[in-house]
Amino acid sequence: MAKKVTNHREDALYSQIASILEQNRKSVAVAVNTAMVRTYYEIGRSIVENEQKGNIRAEYGKEVLKNLSARLTANYGKGFSTTNLKQMRDFYLTYQIGQTVSDQFVLSWSHYLFLMRIDNPDERKFYEIEAKNSNWSLRELKRQFDSALYERLAVSKDKESVRELSKKGCIVESPADIVKDPYILEFLGLPEQSEYSETELESKLIDKLESFLLELGKGYTFVGRQSRITLDEKHFFVDLVLYNRLLQCFVLVDLKIGELTHQDLGQMQMYVHYYDRFVKLPQENNTIGIVLCKKKSDSLVEITLPEGNSQIFASKYQTVLPNKEQLIELIEEK
Repeated sequence: MAKKVTNHREDALYSQIASILEQNRKSVAVAVNTAMVRTYYEIGRSIVENEQKGNIRAEYGKEVLKNLSARLTANYGKGFSTTNLKQMRDFYLTYQIGQTVSDQFVLSWSHYLFLMRIDNPDERKFYEIEAKNSNWSLRELKRQFDSALYERLAVSKDKESVRELSKKGCIVESPADIVKDPYILEFLGLPEQSEYSETELESKLIDKLESFLLELGKGYTFVGRQSRITLDEKHFFVDLVLYNRLLQCFVLVDLKIGELTHQDLGQMQMYVHYYDRFVKLPQENNTIGIVLCKKKSDSLVEITLPEGNSQIFASKYQTVLPNKEQLIELIEEK
């Protein structure tokens, strides 16, 4: 018996110390990464200032970087190729912030290399803010960019709101702020023209739940699927029940693989009313309903839903990445 107690205590002690080590490893990794990015920024600053003071010609500048690369590599090891030095110079030119290095550099060097390839400064700033606030990995940053998140949000906003995107990122203050149109579900691996049932679509979304919640946006948690509602001994089932912590409300999602009908919207209204009256707590906000469909008529949605509606939304989904050029044209036409 005594031996078991001792082992239990040792296990607990090991778990406690392991937790401390893991937490500190992450802190050290973040600190090292931040220091590296700031170092590269200062190297870029030095190169730019040297070029400006010497009014260096392009060909001579290449030779300077080549010689500088050789000397730095000899003394400090890898990481100072001519290409890397050019990237550090471009980094400084892209993010010039005065004489002192800002605390803004919290992403990895790989993040900034990707961000620098985004030509539109407003779009680049938006993705930088979202990557910081949402703790996106480089892979997730690339995925959000490829899915045209900025353009999709901008299409549904006025010009002033689009400018706010580049200053603050996504701000969630009302139900409309958490709804996109369209939603991009390319991570499901379903070809655009393939045949599948609503049940199969739901199952694939559950299998890729983490990716689906990331696509939905900020503050979402999963509650359940096929949640039953019973009225007069008749059973109805909500495809997906989610909760948004930022808005403090339930979000109901119904999946439609065909074209949206007014009956679909009416059914969602019934679901939302039920949750508002019998499920949500008094301190929680009104339930939001989203019908995800393959096709929809905006006119049908507008005439079916009541004026001033802020609870029921209909959004299209697509299973391939969008045409960013078309989305940009829509933004410019507004």
